[in-house]
Amino acid sequence: MNGVEPCPFCSLPDDRVVAANASGIVIRDAYPVSPGHTLIISRRHVGSLFDLTPAERVDLLALLDKARANLEPSCRPDGYNVGINDGPAAGQTVPHLHIHLIPRYRGDQADPRGGVRWLFPDKADYWTVRRDAAQP
Repeated sequence: MNGVEPCPFCSLPDDRVVAANASGIVIRDAYPVSPGHTLIISRRHVGSLFDLTPAERVDLLALLDKARANLEPSCRPDGYNVGINDGPAAGQTVPHLHIHLIPRYRGDQADPRGGVRWLFPDKADYWTVRRDAAQP
């Protein structure tokens, strides 16, 4: 072995795949943050959304729609977060492009406003008037 770990998304067993097309596959996340947490993964080993061809982007978005449709009857979520961690600075831990489809449920967080903005807690709440921003 050359010291580089094999890509876990390049060698997934067929029984993990819940949907697929020419450019990607859909699996349930092995470490879900909510019931139904799903990943849409490019077949081609690329690290970034920006490395996809236009056709691959269309195919992956079609799989995102299909994954959502598949979750609706079984999980009945109240909303979704859709995200891509693109690059190590963005928190990407598996350097193979994957899109997170995270079902959200009323009450799963006390105040879900701001969604992904909570990556930076001091900037997430933009709707509350702050004393330092208030006009005299």
